[in-house]
Amino acid sequence: MSQLQLAGKLQAFQQSGHRWIARSKTKKKRGHCCVTATAGHVRILDTTLRDGEQSPGAAMTTNQKLQIARQLRLVGVDVIDAGYPFASPADMEAVKMIAREVGNVDDGHVPVIAALARCNKADIDAAWEALRHARRPMIIPFISTSDIHLKHKLNMSRDQALRLASDMVAYARSLGCLQIEFAAEDASRTDPEFLYKILGEVIKAGATTVGIGDTVGYLFPSECYELIAGIKANTPGIENAIISIHCHNDLGLATANTLAGALAGAGQLEVTVNGIGERAGNASLEEVSDYTGIYIQSHKAIVGANTLIDNGVIHQLHFDKDQKELALDEGLRQKELALDEGLRPRVNWSFVDLQVTCGTLGLSTASIKLIGPDGKEHCACGSGAGPIGAAYRAIDNIVKVPMTLLEYSIRSTGKGVDASACTKVLIRGEKGHSSTHALTEATSHRTFSGTGTGSDVVISSVNAYLRALNKMQGFQAEMTRKKQRNLLHVPT
Repeated sequence: MSQLQLAGKLQAFQQSGHRWIARSKTKKKRGHCCVTATAGHVRILDTTLRDGEQSPGAAMTTNQKLQIARQLRLVGVDVIDAGYPFASPADMEAVKMIAREVGNVDDGHVPVIAALARCNKADIDAAWEALRHARRPMIIPFISTSDIHLKHKLNMSRDQALRLASDMVAYARSLGCLQIEFAAEDASRTDPEFLYKILGEVIKAGATTVGIGDTVGYLFPSECYELIAGIKANTPGIENAIISIHCHNDLGLATANTLAGALAGAGQLEVTVNGIGERAGNASLEEVSDYTGIYIQSHKAIVGANTLIDNGVIHQLHFDKDQKELALDEGLRQKELALDEGLRPRVNWSFVDLQVTCGTLGLSTASIKLIGPDGKEHCACGSGAGPIGAAYRAIDNIVKVPMTLLEYSIRSTGKGVDASACTKVLIRGEKGHSSTHALTEATSHRTFSGTGTGSDVVISSVNAYLRALNKMQGFQAEMTRKKQRNLLHVPT
């Protein structure tokens, strides 16, 4: 699913009149706002822009991240995890843009803008540099706490991890950031007594939220409930912090585990749009959104529009029209499915074969075979400074559609020689669709993105380019059809 579709889904949700109603209570401190969960309610943290982007094919440009962040604000997400600023200049710029715009709206809901950082000063400095212009910034320093990660990943003892976590939380607070979420990576496989101890120390150092990660999707719902309940009962100072639950979907239980954590006392639920994320993904925003009206008291929770869970027993309830704002209804689900269908690009050009020659002795060349809209095979050659440029030139020689490549990016998923290339491109037609902003009168030109994933970098890049091209041609064809329909229905 494209980033345009993600933003479209969120826009449809907002336009339908639904909003999260598990709103947090807000209080201000020394220039920044600090959000704390109201007793009995939960807040929603969406990490689509950070954890979601780790899903193969889900790489986003800076502008696409900003567009999705705008929609997340409109549907009422409490906290937007905007990214990992230390990772790259592009990530830094994306978080800055989101903090400055989405984190500083003049009216309406203003979400917390968060950024991830490892427990070291360079990461934390980068996060604060990106976030400091937001009205409600939050730094998320993280470190693994399980023995298996400490030994084989960090080569660190428990005491070293505890001291480092406490010191870095205190350092983040010293920069002026009033909201700190300490994230315990692989908390679900951590010795409970050590987990209680390290969480107590980071709360003492200034953490306002403690994130509990089921990093490998390891838990069953009953175990997740026991984990959160144990933290709530045994962690020193936990009454001064919010417990956040972050679940992965390796066993298909991310949503169930998230809700079990909420029933046990978690005050923040971490989700992504469509459940995208690393490996099997995360808890799904639209699934958990059926439960965003959760009110937890004495192990009871109102979930969805007509269901009550009381100590694990499901009862059907009936609500009036206003109360149905608790969650998405089936009609919205059907609307989202229709939106998916409407945004799915028509395949005009499909890839068949590719042969490239490259090296240091001259220009790279590429020969490519495509099947066109007419169902016939088309072949062409191209040359360029590298194999990808040569392949793109060969495609241009076949399709003969004037367009400009605006952005190209590539990253790896996986490790070693078995890693896959995830390619992202952004194109614009030279005679493309343009629109004028009603207020600023600025002209913007429609762009089209495409992604490709595979073990071969050049083929991954070709697939990304063709998908963007198919989107562009599909959009142009639709615009032509609309103009023709308008001509046929001119009033007399």
